[in-house]
Amino acid sequence: MTRSRSDLVWIPTFATLVAFAVPWPLWGVDRVVAGLPVWIWWHVAWLGLCATLFSLFVRSGAWERGMGREGAAAAERGGGGR
Repeated sequence: MTRSRSDLVWIPTFATLVAFAVPWPLWGVDRVVAGLPVWIWWHVAWLGLCATLFSLFVRSGAWERGMGREGAAAAERGGGGR
């Protein structure tokens, strides 16, 4: 199986998302914003970013190519689905 260059961009993207999922830059920060600790806001923003990137990932078709379902997905989009 060959992967397109655009599919290979997703690997470092998701590695970065995993690396910063834990708010390690905020360890030791006790600041509170709008009644919640800053690390809670980090998680809220991070989940929004992850949802957005995962949506782009799925829309790009990289999910189907990675799972070996490229032909089935193309057939479903073309109206020849199951």
